[in-house]
Amino acid sequence: MTQLGEATARYHKILESPAYKDLAWAEALQQRMNESGLVVSAKSVCPVLRPHFLSARQYAALSKASETLLTSITRVKQMAISTPALQTRMEMLPGEKMLAAIDPGYARLSVASLLDTFVNNGTLRFMEYVSDAPMGLAYGEVLANLFLETAPVKEFKKRYGLSKMPGVKTLLQAMLRAFKEFGGKKVPNIAIVELKQPFQTSESAEYTLIAEGFRKLGYPTEVVNLDQIEYKNNIMRRGDFQIDLVYRCVRVQEFLVRYDLTHPLVRAYKDHAICMVNSFRDELARKKAIFDLLSDDSITSSFPAAEKKILRDSIPWTRVVHPVQTQYQGKSVDLVDFIQKNRQSLVLRPNDSATDQHEYRGWETDTTGWERALRTALRYPYVVQERTEPTVAQFPVYQWGSMEMKTLRVDVHPHTFLGKTQSCTSYISPVDASKFSTLQGVAPTFILEGK
Repeated sequence: MTQLGEATARYHKILESPAYKDLAWAEALQQRMNESGLVVSAKSVCPVLRPHFLSARQYAALSKASETLLTSITRVKQMAISTPALQTRMEMLPGEKMLAAIDPGYARLSVASLLDTFVNNGTLRFMEYVSDAPMGLAYGEVLANLFLETAPVKEFKKRYGLSKMPGVKTLLQAMLRAFKEFGGKKVPNIAIVELKQPFQTSESAEYTLIAEGFRKLGYPTEVVNLDQIEYKNNIMRRGDFQIDLVYRCVRVQEFLVRYDLTHPLVRAYKDHAICMVNSFRDELARKKAIFDLLSDDSITSSFPAAEKKILRDSIPWTRVVHPVQTQYQGKSVDLVDFIQKNRQSLVLRPNDSATDQHEYRGWETDTTGWERALRTALRYPYVVQERTEPTVAQFPVYQWGSMEMKTLRVDVHPHTFLGKTQSCTSYISPVDASKFSTLQGVAPTFILEGK
C-alpha cells in the first residue's frame, strides 16, 4: 500500500474509533462552517469529513506539469490574438474577438487561473482551464484551518505531517503585481465583479470571503454586481466606492448575453481607467476548443519538446465538431463519421461552459441518442473529446447525523499565479457528476508528509 493509501486508511480508522463514533466533533465542525460563512443555500460547501491528501511528489509533479501546460496555453493564446483564423476555429463570438483585441495594460495573459485535473497515482489528465473565478481558493483556506482544529486531525498529525496550501494572500499579491505593471502607484480600491443571477439575493459566499481577506490585508475591497457599476470622467465606481483594480468573476459569454460593449466595465477597461484581472484576452483559453489547438500537431510542432510531451501525455484528444478531415493517432479520419462510430470512447461537450447546452457521454447514450447529440453538436459550438476516467476515492460523508463511506469523484485544481503554481484545492462530487447532488463541494487539501 502507498503512503497515501496507508494515511487515508489510518484517518478512516481514527474516525471509526470509540472516541469519535458519537460524531460530536463532526457536528461541532458543521457549526464552525456555518459561523465561517461556508454555507450556500443552506448546504455546507464541504460534504466530507476528511481532507484530500496529496503526496509531496504528486504536488511537485502537478506543479511542474501545470506550469508547463500554462506556458503552452499562453503560446496558443498569443497566436490566436494575432490570427483571426484561429479565433474563428475556436468559435469565438464577434464580441469576444473585439474584447480580446483590447490591450489590458500589462503583459501577462494570465494573472490568476486554475486547471481542472484528474490525479491518478503517477498520471495527470488536465480537463479544463478556468480564468474567471476563484473556484475554492478561499473556501479551501478556511476549511483547512477548521479541519486542523478538529480532534481527529490532531490525532492523525501524531503520525503524519500536513502542509497547508496558501490562499487569498497569493491571489492578492499576483493582482498587485499586475496593477503595478499597469501603472498603478497607490493602494488600489478593489472590486470583485460578479454577475448576479435573477434568483440571487446576496453576494457569492466565496467572493465575500475573498473581499474580507483582502480588507484584512489592508486593501479596500467590495463585491460589486455588474448592474451597480457607473463610469464617468475616467472614473469607475459603485456608488461612492471608486474602483481601481477589478477581479473579474464573470465569463465573457455570460456578460455578452446580458450586456453590450458600451457597458461601463468595458468602457473603463478600454480607456485604461481600471486594471482588470484576468483580462478579457485570457478568455481565449476558457473555450474548450483551446484543447483542439493544443492537441493538434500542426499548431504545436514548434513548441519545445518538454511542452509537447506534457500535451501528449496529459490532455485529452479534442476537436471542434465540424464536417472535416482530421488526425487521430496519426491517421486521417472523417470527423463526423469517426464520432458516429466511436461513441463508447467519446464525449461531446459545449465549447463554452457558460451556455445551457448539455454534455453527452457516448458510453451512457444509445445509438439513436448519440445521433441526436451529434446533430446538436454540428448545429452549436461543441467539441468532441476522448473519454477520460475520473479519479475516485472513498470519503466519509456526514448527513443527517450519521457518517457513511461513499465513493466520490475528486477533481484537483492547481492554482497558478503569474505562471507559477502556488496553491491547490480539491472538488468532490458524485462519480456521475452530470447529476445534481448535495454531495458536491470543496474538500480541504493538504500535502502529506511522514514523521
